[in-house]
Amino acid sequence: MSETKSFEIPRQWVYDAWLDVRANKGAAGVDGISISDFEADLKNNLYKIWNRMSSGSYFPPPVMRVTIPKASGGERHLGVPTVADRIAQTVVKRVLEPELERIFHPDSYGYRPGKSAHDALAQTRQRCWQYDWIIDLDVKGFFDNIDHELMMKAVRKHTDSPWMLLYIERWLKVGMMEEGGSVEKRDKGTPQGGVISPLLANLFLHYAFDVWMKRNHPSIVFERYADDIIVHCQSQREAEELLEAIKERMEAVQLELHPDKTKIVYCKDARRTGDHEHVKFDFLGYTFRPRKIKTRQGKYSVGFTPAISNPKFENGTADKHR
Repeated sequence: MSETKSFEIPRQWVYDAWLDVRANKGAAGVDGISISDFEADLKNNLYKIWNRMSSGSYFPPPVMRVTIPKASGGERHLGVPTVADRIAQTVVKRVLEPELERIFHPDSYGYRPGKSAHDALAQTRQRCWQYDWIIDLDVKGFFDNIDHELMMKAVRKHTDSPWMLLYIERWLKVGMMEEGGSVEKRDKGTPQGGVISPLLANLFLHYAFDVWMKRNHPSIVFERYADDIIVHCQSQREAEELLEAIKERMEAVQLELHPDKTKIVYCKDARRTGDHEHVKFDFLGYTFRPRKIKTRQGKYSVGFTPAISNPKFENGTADKHR
């Protein structure tokens, strides 16, 4: 490099990150600068990001709070970073993601290259045929309640890069600007809407859930799409005992299962004559429940199958995964 900097960050990395951000489009952040505004003075804007990141003087601006309605009722709060900050986050993501992809669980599907919601749904459907019971896990306010100390502990397992650790910690702590201009400080959580947030969320749950399950319940299979988790069990008793263990695990990592939305479901079909309070569940915009199906022999029977949730979901994809 032609300039002496604290951190060795190639300028090409910043340019490549810009190409990703431009392709993903997205709204302006708190500074009001859009993608086209940023591109109008591209060379200088990219230089500023590289210069500050390389010298250790990059401080992310607050994210802009955007409120959207949830399909299940209520509201979801997103934190939209500025275009420049999305580029900076993408620089780190492009370096860190390949390292984490090598260790992530094969049944973790959310926000991962080469995996999709439909992959998770297909696996869930197959396993609902194999297992009679599932646990539908709902982590209460997951993105808003990630413990920063535990998050950084997980990050340090996979990088000792001083500049990545520095900026990830700053992104975790960055404030959220309200509509009136006031900035809400945060001591936990990661803004849902940031570039780096989904990767960090997956890393947190990799250790909080995936690794814990593999270590303590190696015979139990599950599908996880970010914080949406379906766990398959052979019996109601197994599901009840496992749910209690998972509750304790979540508490140990400073998280809580939603008491009303978390439930045990019986995958009732023509083969299963028993009954239960819950015989359906929603996952990634689809409702799994007993349905009339036509067999390969041309006869009608009852299968436990998914279909697009309606009217909450119109395009086959839940609002949070669009």
